[in-house]
Amino acid sequence: MDDHTNRNLSPKSTATDQIDGDPAVWAAFSQNFRQVQSVLDRNRLLIQQVNDNHQSKLHDNLVHNVSLIQEINANISKVVSMYSDLSSNFSTVCHHHRSAANTNSSDNR
Repeated sequence: MDDHTNRNLSPKSTATDQIDGDPAVWAAFSQNFRQVQSVLDRNRLLIQQVNDNHQSKLHDNLVHNVSLIQEINANISKVVSMYSDLSSNFSTVCHHHRSAANTNSSDNR
């Protein structure tokens, strides 16, 4: 067998090729990362608003900060959950692709 054939039979190469070649998987991950970035961007705006309200020292603005900070905290929880889901999904995809690669490698023996 030539080197090209040996590379294709390698479980690591096969799994990598399958992951690289699965646009649906990458599209899903990209979408999830965009959602995370959206929440982080919202928090950046909220934090700026909290800082502006704090510097103004106006009673109503300081009272409003309570709800803004609650939203920031809720968003942080969302981001943690989203990253946890991403990690789990990534592990699942890698496991499935590794299993498929091992099956393909066994079939080619």
